[in-house]
Amino acid sequence: MQSYIAESTEAGGRRLSFVDAILEIARFIYKLPRMVNKEEIETFIDILIRTKALGKKVLVIGAGRSGLVGRAFALRLLHMGFQVFVYGDTIVPAINKGDLVIAISGSGLTASVVLAAKTAKKVGAKVVAVTSHRHSPLGRIADFVVFVPGRTKIAKEHDYYVRQILGQHEPLTPLGTLFEISAMVLLDSVVTELMRRLELTEEEMRARHANIE
Repeated sequence: MQSYIAESTEAGGRRLSFVDAILEIARFIYKLPRMVNKEEIETFIDILIRTKALGKKVLVIGAGRSGLVGRAFALRLLHMGFQVFVYGDTIVPAINKGDLVIAISGSGLTASVVLAAKTAKKVGAKVVAVTSHRHSPLGRIADFVVFVPGRTKIAKEHDYYVRQILGQHEPLTPLGTLFEISAMVLLDSVVTELMRRLELTEEEMRARHANIE
């Protein structure tokens, strides 16, 4: 019977399966604390706390899977009592001077995210970019950049072993997977630190959780 294990390729009798991808992702996440700038994360947390203290709104922007990461982060901010909204939803109020916009894009090139960030700047909102590329269009627009490492380019050569022979040492994971997973882990760690600094308990957060599901 044909195996349903997802394979990247086969060479020398060894199959590259989903297990290899899991291990690659796990190794990457294990190194994440050493790849991010801790002072940058601290500043980002301070910005969030100040935004909440001033009663300002938070708008989270992202497209595709980065957008899903943003939604997950926005939900936790909601549980902590932030006035938070997600770009693209029907019920999004006007963003004004002093509000915070968090724009997530691994490449920093996503057209809809860049355009929304530009608009936010025009109305006086503070823009924080979460990206792998500081000097991308999004990074240049932002008031502050949170660097999250991760692969964001499409592999030029589909065969893994051919890439190794050619010296194109690209990971097994496709597209922006490493960025998206890294961003999710990093933003969840930010949530944990926010809980500590805001002296919030899990019970308090659960009280703000949806009760009609």
